[in-house]
Amino acid sequence: MPDSLQPDSLSPLSLNQWLQHLETLHPVGIDMGLERVSKVARRMGLLSSPIAPRVITVAGTNGKGSTLAMIESIARAHGWQVGTYTSPHLLRYNERVKIDGQEAEDKLLVEGFEHVERARLQDDHISLTYFEAGTLCGLWCLANAELDLAVLEVGLGGRLDAVNIIDADVAIVTTIAQDHANFLGTDLAQIGREKAGIFRAGKPAVLGSQALPVSVSECAQSLAAPKFALGQQFTHQTMSKEYSNWRWQGQQADGISIVVDALPDPGLPIDNAATALQALVLAGMALVPADVKVGLATVQLAGRLQWIGPWCLDVGHNPHAAEYVARHLPSPPEGGQQWGLIGMLNDKDIDGVIQALSARISDWVCVSLTGERGCLASELSQRIIAQGGRVHFCAESPHAGADWLAKVLTPNDRVLATGSFFTVAALLARPLPTGAASLDGDGNEIR
Repeated sequence: MPDSLQPDSLSPLSLNQWLQHLETLHPVGIDMGLERVSKVARRMGLLSSPIAPRVITVAGTNGKGSTLAMIESIARAHGWQVGTYTSPHLLRYNERVKIDGQEAEDKLLVEGFEHVERARLQDDHISLTYFEAGTLCGLWCLANAELDLAVLEVGLGGRLDAVNIIDADVAIVTTIAQDHANFLGTDLAQIGREKAGIFRAGKPAVLGSQALPVSVSECAQSLAAPKFALGQQFTHQTMSKEYSNWRWQGQQADGISIVVDALPDPGLPIDNAATALQALVLAGMALVPADVKVGLATVQLAGRLQWIGPWCLDVGHNPHAAEYVARHLPSPPEGGQQWGLIGMLNDKDIDGVIQALSARISDWVCVSLTGERGCLASELSQRIIAQGGRVHFCAESPHAGADWLAKVLTPNDRVLATGSFFTVAALLARPLPTGAASLDGDGNEIR
């Protein structure tokens, strides 16, 4: 395929061909900065008017996906037409753009990429990364839908992320932890400042964790952005055991208090559910308790503590996410064994993730991920053994790891598959074994 396509004679391409073409447009996969993507966006008309009557942008290290999913579900339960842009995807690129709960069709995405390409090649040619081109396509799709609300998930960072070319009416920072150290560093205060780069002067800033670095709040104050922080302007409280009955209390933009009682457990972090409600109120939603309950009860998010038979799939890939999984992973039935299947990228805090999960998992299957960032199963195995864990098998792929487990799982065994979007995506694309054999025992271990 040619490095560039002439704007006046674009050949008809399939979605897969477009995605392959996007990988050739820029010399590096990640190139932080807004100058190039903003210029193309202006050519496309994306910056001349809002892409929707209300825009909520969500940034943070963890919790972005669940917060966005609950915003979408609650808003749709109230009858709002909602469009979302998220990344990455698990099985299909179409997952990244949803309109009224439906994944974008190939035809719409292809049309969007054609608009991006024409704008990119207009006058002086502009080089875009895969993510930048995809973000522009997603924004074009949302701008051309009749929406009440657009919800945008920030990819990497915040201040210099392509999504940040859009001015949000409400901006959320969920959590701050170490991740993407090669690009964001390891200083939590600096990471907080980067994530808070999505805040806008005079527009509400929602802080979705009580453990955010002070730098996030300072960024809001420097912009005179009204701050709504978990534990201060909005809170949640359990009314019974677990979160099957909880109360949310928040504030309208004018400071008037709002309370919604008897809320169901959404199966996702309650901090994020409370944050979603506060953001929607600030976006102008008059909460209807019955609709809030429907939205929370019906929300779905693939790859976050997602159960398929005895398998729990979670894309967590940093210690903060792994700690949450370890706290919320139920024990297997009596007589059952808790397995861990793990595959990670080598630029993640592998030791930190293993340490966080070791409180619940001591028996492991390690799997290799492909690509230059993929970590080999043998490397994962060494790190697990160094922390006192037992590795029973090293597999060349998530598929091979699942096949091995199929031979040893007993009916009461449970498996946590985690460590990367790539690990979970590979397993979602295949039937997962339930197992009925008996475990051979310590003879399978790698010493």
